[in-house]
Amino acid sequence: MSQGLHETKPQLWRALVVFNNGSEMLLYLGRSSAQVRAGYQSAFLELLDEEDRLRVQTIQMQRWHGTPDAGRWITQSTLSIPAPKLARVAG
Repeated sequence: MSQGLHETKPQLWRALVVFNNGSEMLLYLGRSSAQVRAGYQSAFLELLDEEDRLRVQTIQMQRWHGTPDAGRWITQSTLSIPAPKLARVAG
């Protein structure tokens, strides 16, 4: 096999949404925990509608452990659930 067919540095971190019914959704994927922390909140607001946001139980920060073709995701921490942006009321 050619080396070009294998990714030499896989994506190593992700934010995973866990809903209150137990289902999961990939929210953000990055090469570092700092990159995921910087981007997951905007992804949360862009990818989930209001109804889905209300069903979020937790957002897990996970790190890939193992080789690209043999490993597993390990939860490292829990990320805060972004608060909805409230419209300002003119006074």
